[in-house]
Amino acid sequence: MYPENPHLRFLLFLAVAAVAAGGAAANTTLTASLSGNQIKIIWSGLPAPDGLDYVAIYSPPSSRDRDFLGYLFLNGSASWRGGSGELSLPLLPTLRAPYQFRLFRWPAKEYSYHHVDHDQNPLPHGKHRVAVSADVSVGDPARPEQLHLAFADEVDEMRVLFVCGDRGERVVRYGLQKEDDKEWKEVGTDVSTYEQRHMCDWPANSSVAWRDPGFVFDGLMKGLEPGRRYFYKVGSDTGGWSEIYSFISRDSEASETNAFLFGDMGTYVPYNTYIRTQSESLSTVKWILRDIEALGDKPAFISHIGDISYARGYSWVWDHFFSQIEPIAANTPYHVCIGNHEYDWPSQPWKPWWATYGTDGGGECGIPYSVKFRMPGNSILPTGNGGPDTRNLYYSFDSGVVHFVYMSTETNFVQGSDQHNFLKTDLEKVNRSRTPFVVFQGHRPMYTSSDETRDAALKQQMLQNLEPLLVTYNVTLALWGHVHRYERFCPMKNSQCVNTSSSFQYSGAPVHLVIGMGGQDWQPVWQPRPDHPDVPIFPQPERSMYRGGEFGYARLVATREKLTLTYVGNHDGQVHDMVEIFSGLVSPSNSSVAEAVDGTKLGTGVSTVRKISPLYLEIGGSVMFALLLGFSFGILVRRKKEAAQWTQVKNEES
Repeated sequence: MYPENPHLRFLLFLAVAAVAAGGAAANTTLTASLSGNQIKIIWSGLPAPDGLDYVAIYSPPSSRDRDFLGYLFLNGSASWRGGSGELSLPLLPTLRAPYQFRLFRWPAKEYSYHHVDHDQNPLPHGKHRVAVSADVSVGDPARPEQLHLAFADEVDEMRVLFVCGDRGERVVRYGLQKEDDKEWKEVGTDVSTYEQRHMCDWPANSSVAWRDPGFVFDGLMKGLEPGRRYFYKVGSDTGGWSEIYSFISRDSEASETNAFLFGDMGTYVPYNTYIRTQSESLSTVKWILRDIEALGDKPAFISHIGDISYARGYSWVWDHFFSQIEPIAANTPYHVCIGNHEYDWPSQPWKPWWATYGTDGGGECGIPYSVKFRMPGNSILPTGNGGPDTRNLYYSFDSGVVHFVYMSTETNFVQGSDQHNFLKTDLEKVNRSRTPFVVFQGHRPMYTSSDETRDAALKQQMLQNLEPLLVTYNVTLALWGHVHRYERFCPMKNSQCVNTSSSFQYSGAPVHLVIGMGGQDWQPVWQPRPDHPDVPIFPQPERSMYRGGEFGYARLVATREKLTLTYVGNHDGQVHDMVEIFSGLVSPSNSSVAEAVDGTKLGTGVSTVRKISPLYLEIGGSVMFALLLGFSFGILVRRKKEAAQWTQVKNEES
């Protein structure tokens, strides 16, 4: 009899365990399939399920287990304890490759805080795979997706950008008659992309975060008649066509301006992933879509002032973002300016000692932002790493009766810089008879009462280098993001209030508003005041006319006589704050209407109006005729006074 091998028992144990594990895996099934506008994920035969077991999402299917897009816990299904269940996802964006789903065990003893997500929650490690689904194809990579419009340099132009999985030829067709597309014009497109090697830092340049971005096509529709509804589609006969969308062309003589403005909206992603995503962004898009539809054939545009998708280097989040905004952006021009979460990285070209530029861009260094959007103008800054240049930094355009200016708070804005020279020259050239109002926009705020102490030095530089331009050239509104709240200041000059009214004629300084309430849910505290040691801890400064923590957006409506900006809350879709600014100009068709010029505090319902001087008529010696004429004139004046008054908005308490 042979002597017993001391390792034999252990080897036999491993063999039995392997057979048992293989049997468990073989008996566990996982399927994923399209079902209408959802992806259904079904599993069965999972022995001894645990609350941390999960299904991970992959694209392309060749991705390593640890390089997932995101994951769902099995305990999201009511029947998970029985070893079977079902989960569903909304239809995911086309990532130019199929999806695949994999089921994993996650033993509690391997739950570790050494591998965490953006909120410091432990992340799965991609071990102990049990089952794999078949590939699931979503959409056709050849068909155009992620359509979004933008104004171009000329008034009779409109730009459209979209994404396809290959760089084959695509065109834009457009015309005035939806049913008669044979008469539509056709224009070609430019195509561009970027590569993993162009990314500047982690995670954007890693295998975990990088995915093929596809090819971005850029088509310019020209020769548009002013203020007309055009219909268009993009694509090709071989690759397929998009749906038919429509837009209202720009009209340089338009007497009204409509815009929807916000910052820091972000993106909703329907699964757990490496970063925090913004579910409230869905409500922002929903309410803006409501308001756009209510405008009918009135032109409008959207302004998103920095911190666009919050991809933070995880490239597929951009696909979610553009799919999310397509219902509004494919029909309404969508304008942007750059924020810290699009750009900031350790080696960015301009980084003065007082700036707080860090790693918020997740290694993207502005490249996805610069390729996926194209704004008017030609502001360019090399990245310095051989990748595509950073674009869409500063530019301007007229929309109706308002001149809009965009700046970059992430690149050089001090006196003598290219950007400062552009801003000065642009503001000098504004035609105030054509555009009596000027709206200035950037990401980081010049004024805020939030406790953003780390930006104190940068704000001081903005006050020193930019505020003189705003005051000298009579900017009406200055809009900022970065702080994820809404706050309206009085007209500000040298940190002092010029006027504390909510309805007034332009008083020599811009009204500053922080509108970073578009969707990002991280909220800073308000700035404490040392002269208030007792409750309330964060009293509202006198210069702050209104501030709140509700998500939402701003809505701007302007005529030659008056600009009105309102704050709409996502929680109810209603107006919660308003400011009215009168230009002092009077429309020729309404020259005798009383002009509201004095202060009116929102919510009082009292308006001070300059009355029309009485007219005295002397007609012969007929006293009765004079009385009748005076009575008729009095009725006319009363009606015109009523037309000049504004309707108060309900306050929060009511």
